[in-house]
Amino acid sequence: MHQLNEEIRDKEIRLIGETGEQLGIMSSADALHIADERGLDLVKISPQATPPVCKLMNYGKYRFEQSKREKEARKNQHVVEIKEIRMSPGIDVGDFNTKLKNAQKFLTEGNRVKVSVRFRGREMAHTEIGRELLKKFAEQCTEVATMDKAAKLEGRNMSMFLSPKTGK
Repeated sequence: MHQLNEEIRDKEIRLIGETGEQLGIMSSADALHIADERGLDLVKISPQATPPVCKLMNYGKYRFEQSKREKEARKNQHVVEIKEIRMSPGIDVGDFNTKLKNAQKFLTEGNRVKVSVRFRGREMAHTEIGRELLKKFAEQCTEVATMDKAAKLEGRNMSMFLSPKTGK
């Protein structure tokens, strides 16, 4: 990642102190001597500049703090999952409401929801029942969700995607 101490082979460098003050342009040997006197590391932070910029710092402490920040960032991340709700065209009101409640819970947690209706046997002749069911489901979820993909028939399944509304 960074070049440290003896790895820096440039003739002259711009040196920055541990508090951020400019110490001027000097040879890398002089800068290394200053770093040794202060008990710090010489770290090249901008190799593409002319002359390259180096800073005096405690590199071990810097790496520790950086890894802590990365860990904290990973902890606060949320992976969006796609949850699936399956129904059949002949679903009753109670079951429908239960599935609706689960979908709303998934959406408030920030996950996407795939709602699908599975047709078996002669139910394939009445796909409009499934389309109406999905439309009704989407209308019930309008407070917490927006429709990503409208109802689409794929083989024996008709599905649509809902995603949580942004604006928390």
